[in-house]
Amino acid sequence: MKAVLVDTCIWSLALRGKSPRNASIAKELTALIHAEKATIIGPIRQELLSGYSDFEQFNKLKNKLIYFPNEPIIDEDYETAAEFSNRCRNKGIQGSHIDFLICAVAHRLKLSIYTRDKDCSFYSRIIPVLLYSES
Repeated sequence: MKAVLVDTCIWSLALRGKSPRNASIAKELTALIHAEKATIIGPIRQELLSGYSDFEQFNKLKNKLIYFPNEPIIDEDYETAAEFSNRCRNKGIQGSHIDFLICAVAHRLKLSIYTRDKDCSFYSRIIPVLLYSES
């Protein structure tokens, strides 16, 4: 199995881990981590850390995320993200700049995206991105 780009929503749900749904996501993410397949990019790291205004919790999460180096983002990724955004918008599908950047990086690195964001299923009908299927 190739590496998997783990979206913000998966990290967030796994970190909450209380409900059965979140527990299953946490279990899947843990398996990816143990297999050294979980990857992250800077904007996802930023989104995650921005959700913790408590300084102690922020530092705790920051220290955990250190074990996951950022996949590099290159100029081509920004151009591809803009192209993906335009292609989707032309088909009536809106998305965030970050979503399309995630898609662009995953596309370039040939990674699947582990997400529960419903928008990504719409994107995948128009742009060449692979969504990770839980085992």
